[in-house]
Amino acid sequence: MRTPLVAGNWKMNGSRASVKELINGVVDGAKAINGVEIAVCPPFIFIADVAAATQGSNVAVGSQDVSTELKGAFTGETSIEMIKDFGCKYAIVGHSERRTLYGESDEIVAEKFTVVKNAGVIPVFCIGETLQEREQGVTEEVCARQIDAVFAAQGDNAFEGSVIAYEPVWAIGTGKTASPEQAQAVHAFIRAHIAKRNADIAEKVQILYGGSMNPANARELMGQTDIDGGLIGGASLKADDFLAVCAAGQ
Repeated sequence: MRTPLVAGNWKMNGSRASVKELINGVVDGAKAINGVEIAVCPPFIFIADVAAATQGSNVAVGSQDVSTELKGAFTGETSIEMIKDFGCKYAIVGHSERRTLYGESDEIVAEKFTVVKNAGVIPVFCIGETLQEREQGVTEEVCARQIDAVFAAQGDNAFEGSVIAYEPVWAIGTGKTASPEQAQAVHAFIRAHIAKRNADIAEKVQILYGGSMNPANARELMGQTDIDGGLIGGASLKADDFLAVCAAGQ
């Protein structure tokens, strides 16, 4: 039985004051939630504050991205060892905004995945199709290509101890959500595709839905057979909304 995971991706939002209020609210409310793993991914600059606020709680911390490089003359980059040093359990790689806005290829994302995995941090590996790709009927082809880049870098056991987040790009920040049936169909395909390489890992890997999940639709989405939680954007910026999504996974 896979344990649900709900992870909040705060993106480039917040001030030191608002982040303090938000994380204190999440930590306090999370005390009443059982059987669900909870994580938050703040902007890099707030990771230290959030890590301190979550110490001893059931809320884990992750980063929103990571450098492919381990150290050196890479101005503006943040290495996995720096992230790990501040207690991050997770690191998001391949978010659609990194792929589409910053031109990260499947190969770069696979390289980041490898860096995270090798450091003993859990990668939250994001995949998904654009609206144009969905309309062309190539959703499965796109997801398979993105997954196969990681298999090429890491081999058949690539996704052991990892998390996958399916995020239809057309449903991110738009208020549009894939129907539970649409989301389940893609999640089932992802699990079956991984099973071709390693059936045991495919059965165990958490596959999250990341496309405008909110308190109104979370329970129905997470009730699907292959949806093991959510990577939450906008709804993670209000403690009550985020906690409601987390509670839906119980």
